[in-house]
Amino acid sequence: MSRPHDARRRRRTAIAAAVLAVLATVVAGIELRVVGDLLERDGLAAFYTQPADALDGAPGSLVKSEPLLGVPMDARAWRIMYRSTDLDGDPVVSTGVAVVPLGPPPDEGRTVVSWGHPTTGSASECAPSLGLDPYIGIEGMRVLLDRGYAVVATDYTGMGTAGPDSYLIGATEGQNVLDAVRAASEIPDAETGSDVILWGHSQGGQAVLFAAERAAAYAPELDIRAVAAAAPAADLKALLQTHLDDVSGVTIGSYALTAYSEIYADRGADLADILTPQALAAQPQMNELCLLTHIDQLHDIADPLVGAFVTSDPATTEPWATLLEENSAGGTAFDAPLLVLQGLDDQLVKPADTEKYVASAEAMGMDVTYRTVSIATHGTIAYLGLIDLVEFLDRVGV
Repeated sequence: MSRPHDARRRRRTAIAAAVLAVLATVVAGIELRVVGDLLERDGLAAFYTQPADALDGAPGSLVKSEPLLGVPMDARAWRIMYRSTDLDGDPVVSTGVAVVPLGPPPDEGRTVVSWGHPTTGSASECAPSLGLDPYIGIEGMRVLLDRGYAVVATDYTGMGTAGPDSYLIGATEGQNVLDAVRAASEIPDAETGSDVILWGHSQGGQAVLFAAERAAAYAPELDIRAVAAAAPAADLKALLQTHLDDVSGVTIGSYALTAYSEIYADRGADLADILTPQALAAQPQMNELCLLTHIDQLHDIADPLVGAFVTSDPATTEPWATLLEENSAGGTAFDAPLLVLQGLDDQLVKPADTEKYVASAEAMGMDVTYRTVSIATHGTIAYLGLIDLVEFLDRVGV
């Protein structure tokens, strides 16, 4: 007689085969869509320039959109600029992309996956939608499109187009994630519905957790059916303390502490009070560089600052300690089922820190599924966890 774990193993094998087959189409599709992407480069600056009425409208309303030429196979896509709000409720503008599969939607409209991307930088030029291939960083996009979902991916406020810095500002990022869903609903041909899946990685994991925590009050018309976070930056104190004396800590700290000094200046967040003089001098240049495209330059600047970056531990020094705590996920429970993925070889977001977040969420009565992947690093967990993501979505019935 077949045992339950044998059936589960067979099911996972079937899912793995399906996922790998889907991923195999990505390489062929990239060549085709890059041709279209190249044709679109000339009009980028004009699109990302905000019109005079950019802030005049409800959160989630479109400022503008344009269809894209270079698109994933069997899909349509648009570049979008839309309205959102920051942590104080003030109007801001964000940009991103929306992608939908070809073919008719369900009667109730397509379920929308709102993707929160991992760290790419904090400068405007680091926005994923500005890249030559604006979809390549949407982890699992092909699998999601083939399930019939629409996918929308925010850049976060302050990237792509003018706006306040939002790096690791949980409320702003979370509201950007939710308003991206509303913006997609204003594209008639996207034909989206009110069912939503939130999916994010690293910084984007923090963003979608904040989106889930705030959704009931901020966007009650959206039905958050499931939330999935890969190696989320859930505990910012632990993240910075772990990497206080390495290159990752200098890079993340440069992005984050600069953002906090701008957003929380009225609460006494002054970079001169937490950074060494040499680190303070390096901030302007570091914050102009994007993580993925300028990694060597970032390391050249960061290496001499290792061990000489901060004057004290931000996780124990005010107002930084309180600000990091406020921007750590887990302050509010939410009803949607949650999947948390963690690579056991992750050297950035440590498994022990993710396990603490999971335990805290479970203690609040949340429906949490925690899955680990033994060989996954921080950079690979969202891809290597796709089997678990598909299995989770099937199980919760989305």
